[in-house]
Amino acid sequence: MRLVLYSKEGCHLCEGLAEKLQQVRSLPIELEIRDISLNPQWFAAYQFEVPVLCRLDGDGRETPLPRLAPRASLSQVESLLERFNDRA
Repeated sequence: MRLVLYSKEGCHLCEGLAEKLQQVRSLPIELEIRDISLNPQWFAAYQFEVPVLCRLDGDGRETPLPRLAPRASLSQVESLLERFNDRA
């Protein structure tokens, strides 16, 4: 499963989600973290929304995943990913 995490430096919510994603063992994931401050289009789209997690399909199209609560557990993160991995 290929994922993109839109983030920004100093965002503790972004850092927390990135840590949980790196701990996922229930399925293989490839995570790309994109700093929105490096791209004006990303910044305009996500400046008030980070962290934003998207799944990349085989064509490189992004599907935003539902927003997780900041205190979501690792098992909740894994459950969300498994649910959307089945839609690949």
